[in-house]
Amino acid sequence: MKLAIFCGSNHGHSRIYSEAAAALGRALADQGITLVFGGTSRGLMKIVADAACSRGGTVHGIVPQVLVDKGQLYDKLAVSEVVASRADRKIRMAAVADGFIAMPGGLGTVEELVEMWVNAQFDGHRKPLGLYNIGGFYDRFLQFLDTMVAEGFLPSQQRSMLIVASEPKLLLDGLRNHRPVQVSKWM
Repeated sequence: MKLAIFCGSNHGHSRIYSEAAAALGRALADQGITLVFGGTSRGLMKIVADAACSRGGTVHGIVPQVLVDKGQLYDKLAVSEVVASRADRKIRMAAVADGFIAMPGGLGTVEELVEMWVNAQFDGHRKPLGLYNIGGFYDRFLQFLDTMVAEGFLPSQQRSMLIVASEPKLLLDGLRNHRPVQVSKWM
């Protein structure tokens, strides 16, 4: 199994994010899951990759050329792909990965998760989507999604596509046990 992890290129203000990133990286390696990520040596991305590597895990990086030019290529990649742009990176991550997890991060992290979710709606990919909700980071986002359902803009079946957990084992178990949802986008 290969899981794409979307996460911050920063660390955040609380140590809980770094600690949780390391826990996820270790869990991926311990379960023989290949980490597919943005391939850089910054922030939570580096922490999750370092933790996976420390346990003998396989790390597959897909990084835009502009970040390679800035010296941000992670140096322990088993597989290294350099692409032209962020858009190309997302396309390759979607093609390579068997599922996706978003950790705390900024706009890019949320955008990557939502794009994979929208792709599942329109293109019908059947890959699981996970949200690693560390310290309640995504609680307000989840409330917003519930508002979309309540107001008739998101089918509840599509809302349930998102597997949410605050512990790596529970999240990975949820992704492994994922049953694809096929429902029309239109209500």
